[in-house]
Amino acid sequence: MAFDSLAAFIAMDGHGPYVWTCYGVFVLLLGGLVFWSLRQRRQVIAAQRRELSRATASGTAAGQNAPAASFTRVKVSQD
Repeated sequence: MAFDSLAAFIAMDGHGPYVWTCYGVFVLLLGGLVFWSLRQRRQVIAAQRRELSRATASGTAAGQNAPAASFTRVKVSQD
């Protein structure tokens, strides 16, 4: 091991405060990103469930009173 003791490892020849602060900020930001992502995921799923229940209640759910496909003729211009 490059360090003689745990205290020397934490101090890192005087660079310890900078190194450990960087690690702390990284872990804090990574944890915040995970928390934010999970929160956003729950909100999207809840919104999709609300939309599905609203569509089901109004009778416009997939396969009910909806056309199988719609085709629109496009006029192509040769300019």
